[in-house]
Parts: sequence; C-alpha cells; structure tokens
Amino acid sequence: MTNEKMLPQVVGIILDEQAALTLAELSRACGARAELIIELVEEGVVAPIGREPDSWRFTGAHLRRARVALHLQSDLGVNLAGAALALQLLDEVEALRARLRAMGAD
Repeated sequence: MTNEKMLPQVVGIILDEQAALTLAELSRACGARAELIIELVEEGVVAPIGREPDSWRFTGAHLRRARVALHLQSDLGVNLAGAALALQLLDEVEALRARLRAMGAD
C-alpha cells in the first residue's frame, strides 16, 4: 500500500439545459423526496412546465435552483421562503453583473 491519500469518488449528472426531467427524476437527482420538490414549486423556487405534478417537466436550470435551495435549507437552516428570496436576490445580482459586462465594466 502506498502513502497516497484516497480521493473520494466524484459522481455527477451532466444535463443539457433543455433536458426535460419528470418530478421523480428531479427528486432523484436532488436526493430529495418528491413532496419536498412540490414544496419548492409551491414556494416559487422552481416553475416547472406543465399544470399537474404528473405532467411537470424540469430543465437543468430547475435542477440547479432546486439543489441550491435544498442546500440552503439543509446545511444552513434557511426555510423555503428564505431560500426562494435568496435565489431571487442571486438572480438579480447575476442580471446586474450581466448589465455591467454589457456596458464594458468588469
């Protein structure tokens, strides 16, 4: 045996931004119960395509937002309303940064 440290195995999912995930697939990808994903939708964290949970479809962007919200909730103790607000503020910061880049400022 060598003195090299064992690195943890990294496992990930690569999704096209336009990939259409079902509620069950998004739940599995986030490692969360479907009921929690439904709560994210009700809180406005993610807005799936479709009217009913059985017909909902989520994109890669929805997956990212759901994971951030779940991280805020589980690791930092932020409730879902707080997570929704934090994501909204992050969206606004990114939009402002994009405007600054478009104006030539970095």
